[in-house]
Amino acid sequence: MLSKLQLLSVFFGDDVIYKIYLRSQVIHKLFETNPELDANKLDLFHLQFTQSLIDLLRKIKKNNEGNISLVFDEIQINKELIEKLNDPFYTEANFNLEKQRQALKINLSLRKLFQVLSDNSTDNPLSKNINSFSSRFAADFFYNITPELQQELTAYSDKDVYKDEYATIQRKLMGVLCKYDFKTEFYCGLKSGSQVLEVYKFVDADRHFLYSPSDSLFVFLDVTKLANIDLTNNMSKKERLIHELKDKNDKLEGSAAAMKSFMPPEIKTLLADNYKKISDINFLENIGSIDVQANILKSMLNTDLI
Repeated sequence: MLSKLQLLSVFFGDDVIYKIYLRSQVIHKLFETNPELDANKLDLFHLQFTQSLIDLLRKIKKNNEGNISLVFDEIQINKELIEKLNDPFYTEANFNLEKQRQALKINLSLRKLFQVLSDNSTDNPLSKNINSFSSRFAADFFYNITPELQQELTAYSDKDVYKDEYATIQRKLMGVLCKYDFKTEFYCGLKSGSQVLEVYKFVDADRHFLYSPSDSLFVFLDVTKLANIDLTNNMSKKERLIHELKDKNDKLEGSAAAMKSFMPPEIKTLLADNYKKISDINFLENIGSIDVQANILKSMLNTDLI
């Protein structure tokens, strides 16, 4: 019993439990070195008090280990989800590479659109798979805007645009594109529900325009209308979720360590009281009353505190 109590004191790392263990050793040794003492009283002490305490601590230990098991199950589930989310196809590095390719597609398409409009041709000027970029990355990397703002940004007057079967572009925008030799770069992506917009910036001028894949529309954009969007945050939704899951796992692992040795305050108070009782100098004279403490310990086994 003393060995079991020692192991439990190590498991919980609680000073009071260790003191009870040491005091129990002293009591046990006292009977060993004093044959005149009634050994039945020692049996009574161990069977009533020590065994009841061991049973109580074992129940707390088992309960704590069950809670820890649930925590580690959650940690494992989070790790599996992180693994699934770590798809290199949708990482920030992959997005940055693809936006350069998309800008090239847009620049080639606009250059060809100018030629088609000039020649009054019926050719499709838009590059192949020009809309696959948005379909791949909009969900994770494009910024949310309201439907009202989306409508405002894409509004135009028919008299101010060139239009053919494949695309619509502002006349002034086409003029500026020619001036800067169709050199633009991807600036950011916007989304509102199922509608997406791609924003581009002239390489040699602080001017912007947008491309609406749903209707192949190219119009100037006043970038100040995006002032409420944090354009410095390039992390995808998936990458943000991965960071959140990793932070959560760190906290769960920390709480699991504390959970291992958790003991309800009421139990701690009871153990402190028990230690005082068995530490009393007159304890041997009143050892028969230990069954009172044992009954309290046993009653704790049937409460909802654990």
